[in-house]
Amino acid sequence: MLFGILPVYAVIAFLCFIPAIVIHEVSHGFVAHLLGDPTAKKQGRLSLNPLSHIDPFGTVVLPLILAFVGGPVFGYAKPVPYNPSHFKNVRVGELLTGLAGPASNIIMAALTVVIAYLVATFAPQAPFWLFTVFYYFIFINLVLAFFNLIPLPPLDGASIIALFLPDKALRQYYQIQQYALPILLILMFMGPYIFGFNPISVYLGATAGNLADWAFSLVPLPGPLL
Repeated sequence: MLFGILPVYAVIAFLCFIPAIVIHEVSHGFVAHLLGDPTAKKQGRLSLNPLSHIDPFGTVVLPLILAFVGGPVFGYAKPVPYNPSHFKNVRVGELLTGLAGPASNIIMAALTVVIAYLVATFAPQAPFWLFTVFYYFIFINLVLAFFNLIPLPPLDGASIIALFLPDKALRQYYQIQQYALPILLILMFMGPYIFGFNPISVYLGATAGNLADWAFSLVPLPGPLL
């Protein structure tokens, strides 16, 4: 992983993070809209304007801190609102809406690999820093995808849980979700002290890190990335 080397790379990582998280959130709202829920559209959250989605701490402070201290860059934007009561099938709607965000990140990562390959093949004179940007964008999108696929509320992977909950438990599950983010953040930062290592970093390195390195190894670069 390339983080924590120089401030310029931390800035590149942060600038790659913004479009990745914005499209992630818009994808949630867009799929919910396709499934019959107008909530996100009515609140203007289907916009690609970053200002519509930025959370001061989760979108700016947290990823910048992680970038400068050498951690994998991830964070969160303001959650796109949706009302599951508009879905014909609540559980399936929850699942599709939840997985739309990680799916968008995986698609963006895959498209960036293709673009990087085409640039390296047909425009080898392109500035080399461009490939560094490509790598960061691939890696950050994969970090967002795999982090959000963890099946714990309020992460997107928790939507899988809704498939298996009875109606009463599902209502309680919705109530718990609003308190889950602070608890998750505490566990993330206390993890190294509890376990002696950072389980989130290990998980993201084994998944997003290895996959990004493998995908970028397919790009015919004229030399090492850094």
